[in-house]
Amino acid sequence: MNRKKIRTLHAYLGYFYVGLIISFALSGIFMNHRQSWHPDKYTMAKKEIALTQPIEESAINEDFVAELVKKQGIDDKVKRHNVRKGELRISCSNCDIDIDLKTGKGEVTEFVKTPLIGHIMDLHKNSSNWWIYYSDAFGISLIIIAITGLMMKAPSPAVKKKIWGLAIAGLLFPIVFILVLSAF
Repeated sequence: MNRKKIRTLHAYLGYFYVGLIISFALSGIFMNHRQSWHPDKYTMAKKEIALTQPIEESAINEDFVAELVKKQGIDDKVKRHNVRKGELRISCSNCDIDIDLKTGKGEVTEFVKTPLIGHIMDLHKNSSNWWIYYSDAFGISLIIIAITGLMMKAPSPAVKKKIWGLAIAGLLFPIVFILVLSAF
């Protein structure tokens, strides 16, 4: 393949996927911080709740949580629950429920999808067949964009040396990061 065709392929794939590249980059940033804030949801309302009796941690299971949610008049799908430091957290599709096990006092925080941000994050979470195939084509195109970018002619030998130095550093960084993470 000659240099002109490589440059054209590189440019066309880059232009075609520019929107998805930006969307995936933003979505990845938002997802990296989803434990500390709800980037795809904003708080619509909070309400206090109080159970008539404390909850024994040993009694908490999926059935107990489902019944508790139903008794609170919450018509929402339970996604997960956990107990940490004496507090029960129930995460549903559209709300979080936090209850102090000793006092029975708690709070329900209802969420609504944040316009645009929530929809961008859905791109990373989507698992429908058509989206998986499109994402696979996108991934292959990113590989082609990277390889064709490396194959383009550099304006000078000094620039070529810098380009390859950056490329090698870019390849080594994730490898080193993975090795460091696997050590812990």
